[in-house]
Amino acid sequence: MREKELRLALVCYGGISLAVYMHGITKEVWHLAKASRAYHAGVASEGASEGVYRRLLELFRDEHGVELRVLVDILAGASAGGINAIFLGHAISGGHSLDPLTELWLDTADVDTLLDPSVSAMSRVAKAAAVPIAWAMAAKRGGTVEQTVEAGHREEVRAKLANFVRARWFAPPFSGPGFTRLLLDALDAMQAGERQPPLLPPYQPLDLFVTVTDFHGYPQRLRLNSPPEVVETEHRLTLAFRDPGGAGRRLADPAELAFAGRATASFPGAFPPFQVTELDQVLGERGQDWPERSAFLKRALPGHAKPEAAVLIDGSVLANAPFRPAIDALQNRPARRDVDRRFVYIDPKPGLRSVRLGGAGEAAAPGFFATIFGALSDIPREQPIRDNLEAIDGRSARIRRLRHIVEAMRPEVEAAIERLFGTTLLLGRPNPKRLAAWRARAQQVAARQAGYAYAAYGHLKVASVTEEIAASLFRLAGGGGRQRHEEVRQAVWAAVREQGLTAEDAMTSAGACPPVIHFLRSFDLSYRVRRLRSVARQLAQISERHAVSPAGLEQARSTVYDLIGRYRSALPSAPPPDNVEERPAEAMQWLADRMDLKAADDEADLRLSEALSALPKVERRALILAYLGFPFYDIATLPLLQGEGLDEFDPVKVDRISPDDAVAIRPGGAAATLKGIQFNSFGAFFSRAYRENDYLWGRLHGADRLIDIIVSTLPEGAAIAPGEIAGMKRSAFRAIIEEERPRLTHIGTLFEELDREIGCGL
Repeated sequence: MREKELRLALVCYGGISLAVYMHGITKEVWHLAKASRAYHAGVASEGASEGVYRRLLELFRDEHGVELRVLVDILAGASAGGINAIFLGHAISGGHSLDPLTELWLDTADVDTLLDPSVSAMSRVAKAAAVPIAWAMAAKRGGTVEQTVEAGHREEVRAKLANFVRARWFAPPFSGPGFTRLLLDALDAMQAGERQPPLLPPYQPLDLFVTVTDFHGYPQRLRLNSPPEVVETEHRLTLAFRDPGGAGRRLADPAELAFAGRATASFPGAFPPFQVTELDQVLGERGQDWPERSAFLKRALPGHAKPEAAVLIDGSVLANAPFRPAIDALQNRPARRDVDRRFVYIDPKPGLRSVRLGGAGEAAAPGFFATIFGALSDIPREQPIRDNLEAIDGRSARIRRLRHIVEAMRPEVEAAIERLFGTTLLLGRPNPKRLAAWRARAQQVAARQAGYAYAAYGHLKVASVTEEIAASLFRLAGGGGRQRHEEVRQAVWAAVREQGLTAEDAMTSAGACPPVIHFLRSFDLSYRVRRLRSVARQLAQISERHAVSPAGLEQARSTVYDLIGRYRSALPSAPPPDNVEERPAEAMQWLADRMDLKAADDEADLRLSEALSALPKVERRALILAYLGFPFYDIATLPLLQGEGLDEFDPVKVDRISPDDAVAIRPGGAAATLKGIQFNSFGAFFSRAYRENDYLWGRLHGADRLIDIIVSTLPEGAAIAPGEIAGMKRSAFRAIIEEERPRLTHIGTLFEELDREIGCGL
């Protein structure tokens, strides 16, 4: 049985009130992750659509010999998408339910709840001359409300529109503290609800990135030739949260998650800008502690001497599609089995702008306010993701080239290993001492045969390991801004140069000098992991060649991935005792002592020799050749990687979930399905019926596309009949509708339409 992981990196766009629609999608992603965990744990699935996902996973196993696991381990979001990414990450990490969040979205994401009490009491006359045309016209008979809202809910929308336009002009109508309270209430409700095991295995970290715009900005030093340094103002902020895994999984303090949610969704003109004093005030009202406040603010607002003075607004102003931090998180990701990595981005309204001023069409020149607003906000917010896709494509192309190079080198490398050790020796049963001796001899021969190329390879290894040390010490010492990172980096490099590790004769065609060898043995974690990953890839190829796995192969696979995890866990979590910038050599020695890679190597030699000895001779020979041949491959491929670690050694694919893509029930995109696109994407704030409509379509569209994505992971040559896929979707849609029908009491007409469409169209 071939084991495989479908790993989802989820990127959630902004969408104002379409946050409710995206909640439906992320909730379906949550159900899929739950179904996968339950299936592999051998326990019953709970949610209605979870049973369908489970049957699909069973179909993979029974008909195609694939044990598929689905993990969501990277989340990134902006604005409304940032809020949904935050809550999904909290649910995945802590085993919390998203059901309480659904009730809060439906009940409280309403204009009457969101309005600032001090604003809504103002005179309507004060704003009568400046009411936005789209909202004023919507309240008229025969206007947008009558065209888009069911008859039974029109008065509700009109009443809320009338209340909304009573708010004073030139002041945000929605309450900042009220929004903060709602976020904290939602987190409290999740915390108080039923708790299950986390949705990631202990070895797998969870990364969450939320974009924010720093309104005033913070100084950023840039190095030039002349002048040597300049200072510019940076406005982009990315709030990064990481659950490293292990027994006590935790993403972040609820106050920090509320900070991120309130800041990223401070839509200009609707909510007031966010400042940390607002959160302090609300936490004080609730009697809620924030024990890690200082450390968080130092990390989140590195350029501010007084974090309380920072003014934060909507993250989607400058980064509506935060692919970049999610791409960066791919480096050195642990892998326990074959990985199918997907970037899945949620775009709730492709082709539709968040805010539209003027209705003359694209042929007409924009007016005064439309030009200003478009230049300042709308154009950067809607910038296409082409650059991000090109970055992903470039990484995937590099992986494909490396795989081709390795396969082309394999016959010659294996012949060199056999000449070195002899065919008979390779068929023997290795023990730890023999395996270590073979490895050392193979490394010496690879260096000697590489000639002048080895010097370049050696210097690149030293440089890569030095950068990894600097990054680890910076993180362990509490992080900070780019300036502090550069200070730590320069200090570590100074210590490396002082030891003579970058001298011209430190690495030559004859090999590395003793100090370099000691340095790499103490710190080069990535090399060990790359070597084990090469064995894991050879294991996967052996599995693909056999209908039934040879004896001991699955145990060998488990051993290899356990050892990868063992090396990854060598990095400490406690902070270094000394000032890293002032005493880098002492900090490096502290890090080497804590990592203790010699002990990890001894354990690896023992466990790997036992696993290899248990294999049949042919398979044992193939794995020993891959293990001992790795120095030859690494010398050739590491320069192409420029030191980047690629644990996930497969091309990355990109999928989208949007109303335009999920057409199994109804074509026509957002215009045919969503209500929240009304009133410049504020529509769902004006009616519970709107919110119920969009939430339900979010779940249905999520199920539609997730089934497509799962099916696309089948091995080449395998397929599921289209009729069977349609049947799976029909079952998922019906299960979702029956589960939600008792809760969603304001959209009876939609349920009737869906009953007909699903019954007839699928």
